[in-house]
Amino acid sequence: MGRHGWNSGARRWRFTALLGVGAAALALIVTLLSTLPGNGVDADGTTRDGDKVHGTPTAAPHARDPEVGWGFTHTQHSADEGAPAAVARVERRIADDGGLPQIQHVMGWGADNPEPVRGRYDFEAMDRRIDFVRASGGTPVVTLCCAPDWMKGGEPGVDATDWSQAALETAPEPEHYDDYAALAVTVARRYPDVRHFVVWNEFKGFWNDAEARWDHEGYTKLYNLVYRALKKVDRDIMVGGPYLVMDSVDPRAHEASKALRGPWGALDQRTVDAFRYWNEHKAGADFVVVDGSSYTRDDELLPDEFAATAKFTDVSRWVREQTGDLPLWWAEYYVEPADGDDEREGWSEARRVAVHATGLIALAEGGTTSAFYWNPENEKGTACAGCLWTPTATTRGGAELPMYALLSRFGEEFGPGTRFERVPVDGAGVRVLATDETVLVVNTRDRQISGRVDGRKVTLHAYQVEWLER
Repeated sequence: MGRHGWNSGARRWRFTALLGVGAAALALIVTLLSTLPGNGVDADGTTRDGDKVHGTPTAAPHARDPEVGWGFTHTQHSADEGAPAAVARVERRIADDGGLPQIQHVMGWGADNPEPVRGRYDFEAMDRRIDFVRASGGTPVVTLCCAPDWMKGGEPGVDATDWSQAALETAPEPEHYDDYAALAVTVARRYPDVRHFVVWNEFKGFWNDAEARWDHEGYTKLYNLVYRALKKVDRDIMVGGPYLVMDSVDPRAHEASKALRGPWGALDQRTVDAFRYWNEHKAGADFVVVDGSSYTRDDELLPDEFAATAKFTDVSRWVREQTGDLPLWWAEYYVEPADGDDEREGWSEARRVAVHATGLIALAEGGTTSAFYWNPENEKGTACAGCLWTPTATTRGGAELPMYALLSRFGEEFGPGTRFERVPVDGAGVRVLATDETVLVVNTRDRQISGRVDGRKVTLHAYQVEWLER
């Protein structure tokens, strides 16, 4: 199977119970016929036993915790494929660092269509990703997005899957919400060591064109069905949402929120309204999930790339206040605007790591306990801006890159439950985050600076990120 992904009601009349039973029987017959040879629907490579436990489930580090720490998301290309030596190199590195939590989507971003025909499953690519998480000692997290074509107005069949961005980002039709919840149950039973599920991704397909706002009612209905279905599988499964994009705009924009704003801009009021609706009408949540960037929707870094990260602190505090302090996850967070091809290659790696470190500090200061770096791995070559490791296509691939060093060390030093301490800083352009054992120091200037941190003199070259022991 191919690898796919992107690196960015009418009222129904009810006649009689008998008619409903008849319709259900007819639907079952149609489904059975659709999987028979010669009917034109391609079910090649699929199986009926999607809920059969795959492989050997493992005990993940945070299997019983709603807070999993600092990790990354697998995208279209990742280290589960490539030269065996390179794949093993990444697995060992992650395992040696305690096993970072890792997100995999159920369809797209490296996973094939999980149910191309109703009741027929293809988890080959998903199995490989889960195997990688297990081998690397990580905590597996599944994002329940996106939906098979037949759930969103498309055609069934392996050969009929539409992998265009528009199709992938289409939500299930309301009459298929139950089908999607059933797919979530199948995934949970197949991977019983996956204890954390995120419902959907960025409200994709949930936009109300008529009212120019988010369809928060539709999303919340889907969320609640999935939440209840997963809890029936196992009450200890943890579920979170709504994975809304915390878009910010110029404070003068007509959609700017009056209540949540700062030097970085103002949150879009439609996002605030959608979040509040979900929060008030959700069936329950074990953790809350958002995503977003430090820059505005127009790619403005206000007042600059480092100061703009204050948005993460302000939004995090607001979300926790709204939810009564539910554990907060950022499923994605960005500090560098992308170009027209959704690539982020405009900054030097030193600048990228320094701004990213400042963003992580801002998230932690706002009360975030889990966040996932969107890892932009290339399939081949040696250059890979912002990646965690070099591409694994060759035997020498899978080498650690600066962003991985930052993320893994941050996860090791500042995991869930960390108690932070204030340390004295004498010098402009320095950001710090400290515990009683460690201080993370970031030079936010593009030149060498000197100053005093925690009582000792430090000299940092341009954009240097340094760890000090206390």
